[in-house]
Amino acid sequence: MSGHPIKIRTEAPPLLGRFRLLPLLLLALCLAARPVQAHKPSDSYLTLEVGATHLTGRWDIALRDLEDAIGLDANDDGEITWGELRAKHAALTAYAQSRLALTINNQPAPFTVIRHEVDNHSDGSYAVLQLASQSTVAATNLGVRYNALFDRDPQHRGLLRLKQENLIRTAIFSPDNPRQDFDLQDGAGGNSLLTFIREGVWHIWIGFDHILFLIALLLPGVLTWQERRWVPVSTLRAALVNVLQIVTAFTVAHSITLSLAALKVVSLPSRLVESSIAASVIFAALNNVWPVLHRRVWIIAFAFGLIHGFGFANVLGDLELHGRVLALGLFGFNLGVEIGQLAIVMVFIPIAFALRRTWSYRSLTVKFGSLTVALVAGVWMCERLLNFKVLPF
Repeated sequence: MSGHPIKIRTEAPPLLGRFRLLPLLLLALCLAARPVQAHKPSDSYLTLEVGATHLTGRWDIALRDLEDAIGLDANDDGEITWGELRAKHAALTAYAQSRLALTINNQPAPFTVIRHEVDNHSDGSYAVLQLASQSTVAATNLGVRYNALFDRDPQHRGLLRLKQENLIRTAIFSPDNPRQDFDLQDGAGGNSLLTFIREGVWHIWIGFDHILFLIALLLPGVLTWQERRWVPVSTLRAALVNVLQIVTAFTVAHSITLSLAALKVVSLPSRLVESSIAASVIFAALNNVWPVLHRRVWIIAFAFGLIHGFGFANVLGDLELHGRVLALGLFGFNLGVEIGQLAIVMVFIPIAFALRRTWSYRSLTVKFGSLTVALVAGVWMCERLLNFKVLPF
């Protein structure tokens, strides 16, 4: 590998976390969730394997994140070669040892980086650090403190897979939860269900494109298309039926592809998935202005929901889970996505129903708001297809 150059784009995937759109109902609901992203969130993948008297590991960190943290692109040409990465091995080792701390039986267990490699994940190239602990005692308790990249990106997550004989446990580190302890004598392996549920909720709330797609579909849910214009539905029941059809179709569709992708039955390139998600937002938004499907919006929700499922699956796919843990992860993560989605619907529908008869809702929010959403999603799609940035946020 030492003589073979690798070229990797160092630009982060496009994001739209701090873009403040107009103070319409549509966008107020989106931005209420805190700054968000329109791409696969920043994750690193840590695998630790506990043996009788040893602990080894592998830590995959995105090159784009390391470029931001320690600087890899020596000549600032927007690409990273193996030579540039190799020149930073010492700095990368020091960074890893300063941001990851292990304890065995409540005693510090320093680790060394025994080898550096490069691997590809669904969202780009990653530096791979092969780890080995210096401790040789029989471990009954393992503590992990993770503090990488949180100072650069508070939405970053460290995804842990802990292997002990035939047992696999999972954990997710965040700025609010940087340390976790594991009882290695617990044969049940602990319960990761709540972790996956929490991350499913978080994933949809930081996925601005997923939120905009859902709200673009919901906007006409309190209206009906008559004589080439939107008019308010007469009853709350009619609105709820429309919304139920849309949400059910979207849920069924993304659940199907989330499962297929996590099980590695179907795999699609990340760029294709993210570009198609942007396209789905464009279509859903423009359908509110020039309706193609105004009576069966659930068809749009189902068709494009299949694509959104692949976007949801990135986290589980890169964790390389198997068996019971994978089943638990699929169930919990999908349930979390549904809870996050339901929270959006429960806030949106009462307000939209109350405002459905107003000119500002039917013309300003539905039409002008949808055009604005389509414009933003159009920029996302160009960025993702052509791998360049237009927006400075």
